[in-house]
Amino acid sequence: MIIISTIHEMQAYVQVARKSGASIGLVPTMGYLHTGHGALMERAKNDNQRVIVSIFVNPLQFGPNEDLDRYPRDLPGDERFCSERGVDVVFAPTVTEMYGADGALTRIHVATLGEHLCGAASPGHFDGVATVVAKLFHIIQPERAYFGQKDFQQLSIVRRMVGDLSIPVDIVAVDTVREADGLAKSSRNAYLTPEQRKLAPRLREALLRLQAAWSRGERDVPAMLAEERAQLEAVPEFRVDYLTCVDSDRLQPVNTPAPGQSVVFALAVFLGKTRLIDNLIVQ
Repeated sequence: MIIISTIHEMQAYVQVARKSGASIGLVPTMGYLHTGHGALMERAKNDNQRVIVSIFVNPLQFGPNEDLDRYPRDLPGDERFCSERGVDVVFAPTVTEMYGADGALTRIHVATLGEHLCGAASPGHFDGVATVVAKLFHIIQPERAYFGQKDFQQLSIVRRMVGDLSIPVDIVAVDTVREADGLAKSSRNAYLTPEQRKLAPRLREALLRLQAAWSRGERDVPAMLAEERAQLEAVPEFRVDYLTCVDSDRLQPVNTPAPGQSVVFALAVFLGKTRLIDNLIVQ
């Protein structure tokens, strides 16, 4: 496995790989890797001759009062993780390498999709996501890029950006990887205390109850959401940021679903100071 830290070296590697006819799969990450990331790597390995994993804690995704400095990092551990899974290249640039000494002035903004749900709590977050992902696509030029279903809003925004800008990359969604008790794998789970960790699976349980109600034919979405929100808020350690139902295309709120409409139940809940997200797609 090769470790690359400069854009020039990364582009040179890609040029040689292309001349050999190798297809390239990209797994963009912010590091502190876990088995959820591993699932993306395994899928990329199955689909491509070369797999590149980017590890870059992107400052554009963090607001002034958010946890950039607190975000967990373990580059040596991440490199071992990638090597054990047969990754060909880890691209781990510095902030200065990615954005220059003066920082980047350019931002990519995907209207509508990034302005509510997690975007409401972190204005500009998804501009940072779109900007860094677009830059990675231009540097690496992969045939395919792999994203987890857990970050459904991010996945939708990247898909829309790729379509709108005609970027020749296939976006591959990979199912959310979960702990045995249903909690979605996340780097932020490391922030939870043992007591909080025991409570965290209740988020998934709330989504499963919504799915069960939907399967029974219930369509009074506001009432369904209000009931689950009340159950979550009955736990003193929980603070609900949002619990909502949106359409799976433009992520707009759904109160009265159309027959056969695909929707996403999504939530973000603070457990102590840690913000956890999850979602569930239903037909």
